This record gives sequence, structure tokens and C-alpha cells, in this order.
Amino acid sequence: MSYSETTRVRGLPSAFAPLGLSGLTGLTGAPGRSWPAGPTVGAPTRPEPAGPDPVRPAGAGRPVAVPDRPDGHRPHPGRPGDWLRFAPVQPLFRARAAQRLAVLAYHGVTDPRSFGAQLDRLRRLAVPVSLEAVQRAVAEQRPLPPRSVLITFDDADRSVLTHALPELTRRGIPAAAFVISELIGTDRPFWWHEAAFLARHGGRARSICTDRPSQLLPRLKSLPDPDRRRSLQELRVSAHRRPPRQEQLTPEDLLALRDARVAIGNHTQGHPCLGRCDAATVRAEITGAHDALTRWLGEPPVAFAYPDGGHDPRAEAVLDELGYRLGFLSDHRLGPRLPEHPLQISRLQVDSTTSARRFDTILSGLEPAYRRWRGQSVA
Repeated sequence: MSYSETTRVRGLPSAFAPLGLSGLTGLTGAPGRSWPAGPTVGAPTRPEPAGPDPVRPAGAGRPVAVPDRPDGHRPHPGRPGDWLRFAPVQPLFRARAAQRLAVLAYHGVTDPRSFGAQLDRLRRLAVPVSLEAVQRAVAEQRPLPPRSVLITFDDADRSVLTHALPELTRRGIPAAAFVISELIGTDRPFWWHEAAFLARHGGRARSICTDRPSQLLPRLKSLPDPDRRRSLQELRVSAHRRPPRQEQLTPEDLLALRDARVAIGNHTQGHPCLGRCDAATVRAEITGAHDALTRWLGEPPVAFAYPDGGHDPRAEAVLDELGYRLGFLSDHRLGPRLPEHPLQISRLQVDSTTSARRFDTILSGLEPAYRRWRGQSVA
């Protein structure tokens, strides 16, 4: 392990000082509390697994090795949430998290069995609540129960209906799904999936000077929205293959989800990066989706999830004007049980394939705190 990695591990206790946990020397095996005998912190690690991690972006900093557990099994060093599960500070983070609201942000469900196991874990460790319960807590200024957890889905592809809903219904757990209105009732792919496919098949755009398909999406997101749309069209024209179609939810599916205790919320009309849009586009994206959802559901939506997870004050002003009660970020944080800013509620990024160990450290807030300390993005 490099000197810098060793230094980061030894510095973890002071990194959590803002959380009131600065004296936790046991995290690194320092005096006061230590790991059982086993390999030292500098012991060699196994190679990282192939493929990107579901929460950590590909290419993020490699986590350090940790000592063996008392039972002789070694946490997988390739995923920080796995070995953090056995850090001595985890119980303290878990106790602190009991007084916080955890809003989980999924993007579809690829593994129904693993998702079901996560739900079972939530039923044992937490108190699943509905979107309506969060709205009521805000309206009545009464904190939600300790260990409250709200499950949400962004983009709402068909797996929310086909994979997630059966698991939720079987356990009686409510949720919320935030939909992109212009895709409802179509077979169009998400624009970021389409762009990646087109780039892999010869697509080029004048505003994007890169030959690496992996760099295309960050470049597209950084463009002003009119340029993004124009570049996407150039990719469509220049690519030598068309992307596969993707069946999306229908208005009838939205009603079925709502009737099964999955509240439907606004995720804009076309999922632009609001920070790259002018004020008129921000308003049109929100109001266009709002009007469509009101027409399909017979009632206006009251919750909104910011595309790409970042807060936009212009969007918040439009939401307030339209009577929205709740707005959700994707900042990988826990929030207060009584949200202080109802249109800026924090969420934790998870995936249906997230391991049980990592899932626990995300729920406790330890893994998010570790990521912030390391300066790792969760977008």
C-alpha cells in the first residue's frame, strides 16, 4: 500500500470530527480499541474485481487493505463499503443514523432477488415509510419515527414495474418513482444510453472533441442544453447503427404503480442537466412534466427529483410556485427526520446489486462520510 493510502487510513478518526466522532482511534487499530491479530494495515491486497462498482464510479481511488475479521474471513478489499462494515466506528454511525432519515435512490432493479434481500434487511433494521408520510411530517412539523427509510426510483424504467413492484408488494413496503414524462408510452431509450451506444458505433459530434466513448457522456453533460441536444442529433446522423429500442412505462403502468403504493413524482420532461439550461427551459421541463402527470394520474404530483441530483434554485422556485411539497437531491447523505428544507431532501445512492455489507454502511452514513473525506464522486 502506498504511503498516501496508509496516511488516509490513520487519519480517518479526525476526518469524522464534524460528526462528533473525532476520538474514534479504534478505526485504525490505534490504542483504545484494536482489531484482532491478523495481517497489518499494509498487507498486500487481492486485485480489484473487473467492471465498475454499482455505487463507486469506475476509476475511483482504490481502497486500502484491512485486517481479517475474528471469524477468519477477509472483507473484499475492492469495495470500501465491504470492509468499512467491520470498522469499530460502524456501530456509532449506525446509532447516529437511527435519528436521521435515509432516502434510498435506486435507478431501476437489475437483480430482483438481491433487491428483495435488501428489503428484508430494511424491515429488520429500519422503518420503511411512504412519500405521503414524509409529506405529512413536513406539513405537521413532526419528525418521522427513528430509523425511517424511504425507497425511491429515478428515471423509472420498466424494471420498477416488473422487478421492484412484486418485491415491494410481497413485503408491504411503499416507495416513490420519479418519471421522465416524454418517455412515457414510448420505446425510446434514455438519452445517455443512446449517446453511449451511438459513440461506440461511430457517432461523432462537432462539439465533442474526443475519440473515447467513455468520455462522451461527461462532455455532453457539460454542454449548454441546446448544444447537448444538437450534439445528440449529430451522433444519431453519423453513427452507423441505430440504438436498440427500450420499452418504457405507459400511463396505465403509472396508475398501477400508484395503486400499489408507489407514488409517482416529477423527474422533468426530458432529463436535462438543469444547471446547463436557461431559466425558460428549466420552467418548461418542470411544467411540461407536471401537466402530463396531472393528466395521466388525475391529480398533480407533489414530489420532484432533480435530474442528475443537483439542486437548482430556479427549479425550486418553479416547484414552489406549482405547489410541490417535496424535492429530492442525489447527494449521498442522510437527512434529518424532519426535513429542514423540504425541496432539498438528501438521498443515498444504492443499487439492487449492492452487497449486504456495503448496504449497511450506506444506511449508517459511514460509507458516504468516507467518500466525502476521500473526495470521491457518487454521480
